[in-house]
Amino acid sequence: MQEDKNVMRKTLSRILPFAAMLLVLLVLLSATAFAAGDPTEEPGTKMIECPDCGTLGICTQCYGLDPACEACGGTNVCATCGGTGYVTSPSRFFNTAWSLLPPVIAIALALITKEVYSSLFIGIVVGGLLYSNFQFETTVLHVFNDGIVASVTDSYNMGILIFLVILGAMVCLMNKAGGSAAFGRWAKAHIKSRVGVQLMSILLGVLIFIDDYFNCLTVGSVMRPITDKQNISRAKLAYIIDATAAPVCIIAPVSSWAAAVSAFAEDGQGFSLFLRAIPYNYYALLTIVMMVALVLLRVDYGPMAKFERNAVEKGDLFSGSNPYADSDDDVNETKGSVMDLVLPVLVLVVFCVIGMIYSGGFFSGVGLVEAFSASDASVGLMLGSAFALIVAFVYYMVRRSMTFKEMMGCIPEGFKAMVPAIMILTFAWSLKGMTDSLGAKYFVRDFVSQSAAGLQMLLPVIVFVVGCLLAFSTGTSWGTFGILIPIVQGVFSMDNPMAIICISACMAGAVCGDHCSPISDTTIMASAGAQCDHVNHVSTQLPYAITCAVISGLTYLVAGLLTHFGAPGVLALPVGIVMMLGTLLFIRRRVGTIG
Repeated sequence: MQEDKNVMRKTLSRILPFAAMLLVLLVLLSATAFAAGDPTEEPGTKMIECPDCGTLGICTQCYGLDPACEACGGTNVCATCGGTGYVTSPSRFFNTAWSLLPPVIAIALALITKEVYSSLFIGIVVGGLLYSNFQFETTVLHVFNDGIVASVTDSYNMGILIFLVILGAMVCLMNKAGGSAAFGRWAKAHIKSRVGVQLMSILLGVLIFIDDYFNCLTVGSVMRPITDKQNISRAKLAYIIDATAAPVCIIAPVSSWAAAVSAFAEDGQGFSLFLRAIPYNYYALLTIVMMVALVLLRVDYGPMAKFERNAVEKGDLFSGSNPYADSDDDVNETKGSVMDLVLPVLVLVVFCVIGMIYSGGFFSGVGLVEAFSASDASVGLMLGSAFALIVAFVYYMVRRSMTFKEMMGCIPEGFKAMVPAIMILTFAWSLKGMTDSLGAKYFVRDFVSQSAAGLQMLLPVIVFVVGCLLAFSTGTSWGTFGILIPIVQGVFSMDNPMAIICISACMAGAVCGDHCSPISDTTIMASAGAQCDHVNHVSTQLPYAITCAVISGLTYLVAGLLTHFGAPGVLALPVGIVMMLGTLLFIRRRVGTIG
């Protein structure tokens, strides 16, 4: 009986936060906002882009060149929208709190059942039902045609999937050549402690600041053999990878994230705003402080403590399921050299950097910073990894590390190793497509715009919290930038110190929500990089991310009050650092140390 009560108590503790979140979202249903010229910018809008002409308002079948055109009769006016470029959404749930229901259901189910595939798919189906007003045929077509198929055929997404497969093949090559084992032997001889290995993982993650996808998979590939030797759980490695991915990229001026922020800001101020906002990006900065302090203090808490104790005391790195178990090949631990891992990774880094600046027009005369700002991470990583794979083939052939047939066999093996990540990414992208089709971004935009009308000293913390909830529910930090940054620019003059703090709060909230969300592509990539069960990674990381989020929210509150009363807002950062270190010292006193 007592055991049943404990199970019920744990289940309720998981359900209640999401029920509370959903209740808040439903209460906010009546939020209003500002109006603009674009009909999709009006408060409570039900308008969407015309699916046939895409806001052009013209006939895309004949472009007015065929007087006998069956679609327009020679008028060159789109018959679907009547020339306006916009139509009313077919869903009665568009731009309401119900638009956030699909991701809330998917996230809650994933955390409760610890089964991510079915949870995401159920969320997608709920989105299809809401879009179609519960019509069976329209639901099926929307889920598969506009959701799953559209996400896989999108050129950006396909580039990321190709990059994943190529990286999987390279990891397989490095393992078969003995490079990973050799690097593990070197690390065991030179790095004697768990603290040293974790600090090395953090340092490597900080150095690879160009792109979060690249960061996750590269750091995971390099550090897995070393962390395994020191009995560091895969969940802890996944946390370190995730905490040095987006939080580092969002404060690195030369990164794909800087490019995204620059693109979303108006009047060409993007890069300047990004640089000015770095000292106020409290969640990113405090995440790095927290991560280093956790390692140096040798403290873990929440579910992570159980995983770390199992790794230290029992040698169990997974504490449960290992979805990548079938990808572990029997490798000769005595062959290979450190260069068999280091050289291919260095070539991969160099070629991916070249690929990114190529996609930004660097070789067409564009400056280096501008090329990074305009880069396409999907194209750059895909091209860079493809050339790196060719170099790896040639290198291992010259070294005679394996036969040509064995090298070719690494391609399907690498694909197989990345199947869990590819499936989760595909479902997560599809779920985002569902929330987009339901107008979730317009609902959140209206709420934030109304909040901006008063209590400006509290606006940084309000923007931060809304950014967290939006990124957590949709799994996209870049989409959150796109919604919130233009709103802040519309509320404040960029000469106002409060504006920079709110811009940084947009970015910090987006990274925080992305860091917490099980449907975030960066979180999925971190699981893949560490080859850790995805739900285990999310459940162990969540207490750390929430701790940092609460302290960051308090820091934004302090920054807003300081700025409102004329003091420099940057003084809030040392306050946040002191709160973070004090919190961790208190936790250490309560739970003790591990390792």
